Amino acid sequence: MDISELEILPAGEADLQAILDLQHRAYRSEAELLNDFSIPPLQDTLEDTRQDYSIGIILKAVTPDGEIIGSVRGHVEAATLCIGKLMVLPEYRGQGLGTRLLTTIEKYFPVFRCELFTSSKSTRNMALYERLGYVRYKEEMVAPGLQLVYFHKTNAFSL
Repeated sequence: MDISELEILPAGEADLQAILDLQHRAYRSEAELLNDFSIPPLQDTLEDTRQDYSIGIILKAVTPDGEIIGSVRGHVEAATLCIGKLMVLPEYRGQGLGTRLLTTIEKYFPVFRCELFTSSKSTRNMALYERLGYVRYKEEMVAPGLQLVYFHKTNAFSL
């Protein structure tokens, strides 16, 4: 599929179950990488997804036939766009969809700074973030064998 055929749109409440299902499929590879299937994205419930929806925006990448194959979330805290749960179904990775989702969510908020994080073992994620201008600023050991790497980007696009 040509990713230029995909639409990236704000999700509605009716999309939240499909996005949660996507999240559980997409984050399996992260759990395999960490050898830990108890990671928060795999434990999230529909109520957790509704909470994220209520405090910010959830974008969805939709195929021409209506299938949601990617998503990202964001909300603003203290003039910083906090980006989370950037996900693409495994069969669509490596085609630029993660880049499109990330750059699209940056455009939704007129903030000076964006922030996100990933596991230190997620080298593909880190390479994507650095390619898009994000810089590492903090590392934190949050559990045995799980170190998070935090990135930020300043002068983000603003409307």
